[in-house]
Amino acid sequence: MPSSSVIPELVYPDVREAVAWLCTVFGFSERWTAGEHRAQVAVGDGGIVVMTDDGDGRATPDPYASGHAVMVRVEDVDTHHARAQQHGAEVLAAPTDFPYGERQYRVRDLAGHHWTFSQTIADVAPEEWGGRSGSPT
Repeated sequence: MPSSSVIPELVYPDVREAVAWLCTVFGFSERWTAGEHRAQVAVGDGGIVVMTDDGDGRATPDPYASGHAVMVRVEDVDTHHARAQQHGAEVLAAPTDFPYGERQYRVRDLAGHHWTFSQTIADVAPEEWGGRSGSPT
């Protein structure tokens, strides 16, 4: 089991196809597969995403009403965006600079999951863009 504190599990109708697509389009790398029903891919410097099939009451999302997105940090959003476009990914929002110091784009994958890819472009305190810093614990 990886040491990541949070490991998203996403449902795909075809796990092997999802692994191939995510590795080709987003540059992830396969860690392992378990038959046709489960797999893990490595994302960046220590992130993990689990793909599982749509059995046991699990279902793929409605691609037009997704209630979640997975955010992934990348070194170069523009290069990543170009790769995703080159491989036919459905881009939902082009790379954009945000006042909170991130450059991001959004994409929908082959099963309808939403992904946000983010690159830090400035270290900006939340108070500078209308946010609030959390209380120290």
